[in-house]
Amino acid sequence: MAAEKVLSGARVVLPTGTVDGGRVIVDGTRIAGAAPEGAETIDLTGHWIVPGFVDMHVHGGGGASFTSGTPEDVLKGVQTHREHGTTTIVASTVTGEMDFLAARAGLLSEIVEQGDLAGIHFEGPFISPCRKGAHSEALLRDPDPADVRKLMDAARGTAKMFTLATEMRGGLDSVRMLAENGVIAAIGHTDATYEQTVEAIDAGATVATHLFNAMPPLGHREPGPIAALLEDERVTIELINDGTHLHPASLELAYRTAGSSRVAFITDAMDAAGFGDGIYHLGPLEVEVKDGVARLVEGGSIAGSTLTLDTAFKRAVTVDKLPVEDVVRSISANPARLLGVDDKVGSLEPGKDADLVVLDAEFNLVGVMRKGEWVIDPK
Repeated sequence: MAAEKVLSGARVVLPTGTVDGGRVIVDGTRIAGAAPEGAETIDLTGHWIVPGFVDMHVHGGGGASFTSGTPEDVLKGVQTHREHGTTTIVASTVTGEMDFLAARAGLLSEIVEQGDLAGIHFEGPFISPCRKGAHSEALLRDPDPADVRKLMDAARGTAKMFTLATEMRGGLDSVRMLAENGVIAAIGHTDATYEQTVEAIDAGATVATHLFNAMPPLGHREPGPIAALLEDERVTIELINDGTHLHPASLELAYRTAGSSRVAFITDAMDAAGFGDGIYHLGPLEVEVKDGVARLVEGGSIAGSTLTLDTAFKRAVTVDKLPVEDVVRSISANPARLLGVDDKVGSLEPGKDADLVVLDAEFNLVGVMRKGEWVIDPK
């Protein structure tokens, strides 16, 4: 059982702002409003305490794949990301045969039900062959609502998000069906026009899957999906802040346009995250990771990332010069709200799970707590 603890002396980032010399009180698995008698006091002066990170788009880590691994592999990937501060994880799949994806949904749903995952994100097969990225073109298909429903049902209530090329046949009907069932419809791997994207947002799409990547570029006569997604306050923008997927100016454009309340930092990480260079597989496709950058062996397309959210956090503050409070919103509060779990995670408030990250003065990760237990002890 988790013990009572008082984490004192740190700069604590709360929804209302940063408190210097603040305290976070942990009573069992939850954050408490008052310290129980006899609680252990841990001095974290000189450090930051921020909410545990929430990654709504991640394919694996630690050498293990959420798409094809065993349950033990999935848990290995989960643990790898926990050790980098991500205490809430949605497992993302990649394009595959429908029956295979349905079977994966069944396996992953069991891990959701046991509390180690927060849900499933289906990225593919309902995406455009024109913007397929690291997905097998032979296995792509139109987003027919019946097929989307098949995977949603196979997930047994644990499906959180589908990435769709909404301009394809059945796309708008699938968006409406997902919205009616409380599942996020995300626009991504799309060749849609500006007008088609506006139509999809009006139909209920609320997320831009890794904005800029796998979609037409922003044009002055054909603004495409990027302009439509950035301008609409109903849409949350996924950004991969690894220095590879986005030029810093592109990230700044998106962040300043959408604002901190509409950005969700994600990793889009594959097996190599937290593991190292080498040859991997993303679905049926072979990937080479060299110097931390993942690319398809055939064709050279970027194939996800090797990013972890502690690195994304540090980069956002030290390279992109974003305020810490804004980064916390984008890496914890916003994805928690989108996933419908903000009553439990995403901010440091009494009654919520004791999920938190301890950073040193240079924003290096030194401690991780999940549900009141240290994953990495800062002492």
